[in-house]
Amino acid sequence: MTDMPDQAPSPEQLVAGLVKLLTVETGEDMQFTGRPQKGGVGRVFGGQVIAQALQAAQLTVGGDKQAHSLHAYFLRGGKEGPPIRYQVTADFDGRSFANRRVVASQVEDDGTSRPILNLTASFQLPEPGLEHDDYAMPDVPPPEALRCDMELRREHADKAGITGVARDIMLRPRAIEMRTSGKLHWMNDAPREPRAHSWFKAAAPLPDDPALHRAVIAYASDFTLLGTSALPHGLSWMRGELVGASLDHAIWFHRPARADEWLLYATDSPWSGGGRGYNRGRIFNRAGQLVASVAQEGMIRKRG
Repeated sequence: MTDMPDQAPSPEQLVAGLVKLLTVETGEDMQFTGRPQKGGVGRVFGGQVIAQALQAAQLTVGGDKQAHSLHAYFLRGGKEGPPIRYQVTADFDGRSFANRRVVASQVEDDGTSRPILNLTASFQLPEPGLEHDDYAMPDVPPPEALRCDMELRREHADKAGITGVARDIMLRPRAIEMRTSGKLHWMNDAPREPRAHSWFKAAAPLPDDPALHRAVIAYASDFTLLGTSALPHGLSWMRGELVGASLDHAIWFHRPARADEWLLYATDSPWSGGGRGYNRGRIFNRAGQLVASVAQEGMIRKRG
């Protein structure tokens, strides 16, 4: 049985690695390169590609304009190991708004460059305006009253007898700390309502860079989301019962937030069918303010 190494990286080392992962390298003609995850195996995490693409787009927008939304389509799974190239196109630059289009690609073994994601991001110069907030923050226990998900993952892996690569992936140290109220799909083996609530934050302080904090929130927004549509069926990827992949992902950033302070991710899944599951997410700060909204549809199939 494989397990985590004796000397696990510290939270500070994990977050430094995440910052490095989300810091894309600038090339010529609005082309950027995203680093691979250290020690990554299999398919690239979708949140990583979204966050790196957003970072590339943010680097091309001048002035004080800030990303307020992004819409992404996953075209095919990326491979861990090879770097990802991000080609940015400036489709619009106005006085208040700007728009960027990003194509993420990887080079195949035969030298062919194949796109793995298309992303469009919109930017706005901050301004005052009409305000309302119609979503109430769910009444869930605070993060201090909940156990760390990594502790629960270790207990579940031991109880379920998960071994090998699946165990390594499940117990891999994360730069994002999560604490869940209720059960996520990997904890659940009986049908339940398609709703989940998880607190998350970077495991150590981040630099004071609002663009980086948006990228980290985008990165973390891909955790737990697709699994919400598995809850009514009592099935899980961790137990090898499902095959799944993200198809598209959209985020609306409503107000600034620090990704190294606790944020509540409330997810629900209104529908699944036809081999797809539709999921929504709302992200709140500790004051109960709505920070961001997320929507995603993914392929979800019962393993035959």
